[in-house]
Amino acid sequence: MDNVIPLRREPSPNTGPEPLWRTALGAQLRAERRDRDERIADVASRAGVAPQYLSELERGRKDASSEVLAAVSGALGLRVGDLTRRAGARLARVASVRGPVCLAA
Repeated sequence: MDNVIPLRREPSPNTGPEPLWRTALGAQLRAERRDRDERIADVASRAGVAPQYLSELERGRKDASSEVLAAVSGALGLRVGDLTRRAGARLARVASVRGPVCLAA
């Protein structure tokens, strides 16, 4: 079995672990809100969520449902697709996955 290729390599000491989607999405939410010079309380109010919950989303502590994501995106004047594209680009900049990747359902 010397021809077996591991599906996931150990992260190199320079890169650390691969970031999570919720972390990239939260960072993008925070960046969008700050770019608009808005407070968490104002965006949360327009989105119909608690400010504490929006704060947890921005810090990458919670995963947003599609409904919450749509509400927060709308409160920021964005479409969900725009927000997720920007978060995906942010994730691509910080994540460096090398080698084979296993996609499982």
